[in-house]
Amino acid sequence: MKHFYVITNPTKDAELKIATSIRNWLMDHGMSCIVDIGARKPGGEGYSYKEQVSLEVDCIIVLGGDGTLLQAATDLADREIPFLGINMGTLGFLAEVNKSDIDDALEKLIRNEYEIEKRMMLLGKSFDLTGNKKDEARALNDIVITRKGSLEIINFNIYVNNQFLHRYYADGMIVSTPTGSTGYNLSAGGPIVEPGAEVILLSPICPHSMQSRSIVLSPEDEVMVEIESGRDGEIQEVEAIFDGCHRISLCTGEKIRIRKSDKTTGIVKLSHVSFLEVLHRKMSD
Repeated sequence: MKHFYVITNPTKDAELKIATSIRNWLMDHGMSCIVDIGARKPGGEGYSYKEQVSLEVDCIIVLGGDGTLLQAATDLADREIPFLGINMGTLGFLAEVNKSDIDDALEKLIRNEYEIEKRMMLLGKSFDLTGNKKDEARALNDIVITRKGSLEIINFNIYVNNQFLHRYYADGMIVSTPTGSTGYNLSAGGPIVEPGAEVILLSPICPHSMQSRSIVLSPEDEVMVEIESGRDGEIQEVEAIFDGCHRISLCTGEKIRIRKSDKTTGIVKLSHVSFLEVLHRKMSD
């Protein structure tokens, strides 16, 4: 690797001191490097970057935590450039490098001593009442269908490969990748899945029934969520939220189809610390 792009979270990297030190280190070793804090898009939907991420960039270094890396991966999903996460807070599952190990990590990068894990992503497409596509986006962690403003439960139908599965009355539904299994899915009682696996997870959020089990599907399956009428037949308004960032509004009669994306996110792995070891540390906290 010779060409680097650094995305930093300015709230965790005061005055860009760490990002600047990384840039200086790389340039002192004959590499090219651009530092960018990004600017929030209107509505808080991800970031736009001041400097164009050029085709020659070999690696994007993300300073912050898992959330910062997720947003960068979603914003730049079309580019398929691998990411290295540098953790500026608590132990994460995606950002594996600690601040104290930055120099060692950079040495490994320029010596090409790394592996790249390909992580599955989801693609969600929403459709209006006439069947026309409204919007689409990708997610590395999850797509969450949740209520919009109202505290009332959501009535919705789940189909898998156009076959009716179940009618849910719940606060929402989490459609997750293995990478996202340790996020909101876990908090909702869903299973933990090794991130290199390829499955689609369905986990209801606070279902108003005795049937609260998560469902594990094949990566070839397509999930469709259809929004029903609310109590007394009123129009329901919900949101599909992609990795906590991009939002798509849906109302009664509209649908969202979710399947495995043809794009993946590359995560740079420098250490031999396994997912199970990280999981053990998190569970011991």
